[in-house]
Amino acid sequence: MNRIVNFSAGPSTLPLSALQETAAELPDYRGAGMSLIEMSHRGKQYMAVQSEAAALVKSLLGLSDRFTVLFLGGGATLQFSMVPLNLLGAGKSCDFTLTGAWAGKAFADAAKVGKVNVLFDGKAQNYTTLPDPTTLTVSPDAAYLHMTSNETIGGIQWRDWPDTGAVPIVADMSSDIMSRRLPLEKFGLIYAGAQKNLGPAGLALAIVRDDVLARCSDELPAYLGYKIHAKNDSMYNTPPVFCVYMLGKTLRWLEALGGLDAAEALAEERSGLVYAAIDESNGYYRCPVDPNVRSKMNVVWRLPSETLEKQFVAEAEARGLSGLKGHRSVGGCRASLYNAMPVEGAKALADFMKAFAGRA
Repeated sequence: MNRIVNFSAGPSTLPLSALQETAAELPDYRGAGMSLIEMSHRGKQYMAVQSEAAALVKSLLGLSDRFTVLFLGGGATLQFSMVPLNLLGAGKSCDFTLTGAWAGKAFADAAKVGKVNVLFDGKAQNYTTLPDPTTLTVSPDAAYLHMTSNETIGGIQWRDWPDTGAVPIVADMSSDIMSRRLPLEKFGLIYAGAQKNLGPAGLALAIVRDDVLARCSDELPAYLGYKIHAKNDSMYNTPPVFCVYMLGKTLRWLEALGGLDAAEALAEERSGLVYAAIDESNGYYRCPVDPNVRSKMNVVWRLPSETLEKQFVAEAEARGLSGLKGHRSVGGCRASLYNAMPVEGAKALADFMKAFAGRA
């Protein structure tokens, strides 16, 4: 086996133990004579897998019975439209913070459904900073405030959350779900694509509070309605079976690791190693993000020239440090440091960065 260090933004690295367990079970799931992904999704074997996965989500996040856990297809991108379709009824509006590319995509879909008020737009600062959450004034009649907790492309992350009173926060947490504890009382709906901290691509996790679920529209085509999925325990249609299966294994790994407390400490350690390599390079590396809101999941930086950036990425790849090219829309370099990234991987990257800069 020749495992590289995978810094890709998603699909991304998964726990090796979860992959090995899956590989062992795939041809013959626990003596059933076939794999889990060949079985009926309504059979007892798969139903047990999905029930355990939902229980692990609730246990790790500390969710009360007020929250319903849903497993949906379409990734987070489908949620960009499902959220406003369910919650923006006639005459209603919602609030938005525009903090980068992914918030912008969610905003564009919401604006097709209803009125959207923008509380913050970081475009003038090239999406490199965030406001103090206490300065955000939420519209008292807003159906919700939408926030993107972490921007994978721009490398910025909300540290704290505004006081929104009776207005629920709807959060896209695709790239930092399960990486830290949350003040759950503030959130009415959390959604996340799985392919960063949860499992393989093809699954969206949605967590809906009971009062928000009660307000969801009953007039939508069936698959677009949260109530339909909640009523059917995420079994309205065939769920993304393999993705839920792998999510369960990933969450069991996280639970054994020490849960969210361990995840948060490791995120601090990993990102600290890479940010130190940037900040101690005497300007050779430059992170464009306001230090107060630097992401612990996606570290972005530039080198003195694009030529050097290409050389850096190529040499890193040759040393087994993969996926360091920045997003095509912004260039530069990016290291994604999700839960399954070993600290040793971040240390190997930091050491390479120091050696590369030392040759300048």
